[in-house]
Amino acid sequence: MLYIIKTALELGFLYAPVPLALFLSFRILNIADLTTDGCFVLGAAVSVTWAAASHPFLGIPVAMVSGALAGFVTAMLQTRFGVPSILAGIITNFGLYTINLMVMGWSSNVNLLKTETIFSIFRKTGIFGSFSDIVLVLVITLTASVLLVWFLSTRLGLSIRATGDNPDMVRASSVNPRFTTTVALCIANALTALSGAMVGQYQNTVDINSGTGIVVIALACLIIGETVLGKRNIRKGAVAAIIGSIIYRVIYAIVLYTKIVPIQGLKLITALVVAFAIAFPTIKEQTSFLRKKRLATSKLIGEEDDKNA
Repeated sequence: MLYIIKTALELGFLYAPVPLALFLSFRILNIADLTTDGCFVLGAAVSVTWAAASHPFLGIPVAMVSGALAGFVTAMLQTRFGVPSILAGIITNFGLYTINLMVMGWSSNVNLLKTETIFSIFRKTGIFGSFSDIVLVLVITLTASVLLVWFLSTRLGLSIRATGDNPDMVRASSVNPRFTTTVALCIANALTALSGAMVGQYQNTVDINSGTGIVVIALACLIIGETVLGKRNIRKGAVAAIIGSIIYRVIYAIVLYTKIVPIQGLKLITALVVAFAIAFPTIKEQTSFLRKKRLATSKLIGEEDDKNA
């Protein structure tokens, strides 16, 4: 059981940058960026390719730059060519399939056999023993989240937050919302590529279909974290993305261990959780309205009965 929890924590921190990316694009900028699936594979493909070329550490920042470029394409389609945000992400994601194959040498998967990765190199130091992988991904993920929170408190970061709330007000303040949207999408996709880069080297492999459903899973993680911690401020939102990722992976591991739900049905369960979590505020509001309506009706009926009496 301890091994399962340990693995769940590792995977939670490995995938946490994706919910962080959605926190920036979906929660702050109010844009449904569907570049995530392809960008995740792009980050993994670039990272694994550079690791195979004996540059595992350089593979991480190069993967992030590649992800930022993917975000830039999505932003350009949206802000310069008037493509709706959802369609812009779908178009970029569709094109990334070929780009990813190209990066992987036109192969559907690439394996790192007897090749050094950032994890194998860190393990050799022997500093943290069997917890070296957790420590490494913890440091990388926390650094990314701290930098994101710091950036969103800068003048440009505040402009991005204002763009998500009211782009007209930002435009009236002599700030170009096209620029802030582009910067935010570049950073969000760089975070997604960071996650893919770490996962690729952690698993010593990358597959062209490994990013399928990542955006739904990341959204589930974000919603779970926000349910636990709330959506009060930027700092708590970033922490909620990481906590949600860990909770989801722990639940995932427990379900696999106990076999409560077949592995084939886990994605359906995830989709139902996301749908319910998103719809919950509306359901709560409608339930409250119906309760007030019943009380008001009961009160009117009671008053009518008193008059008739």
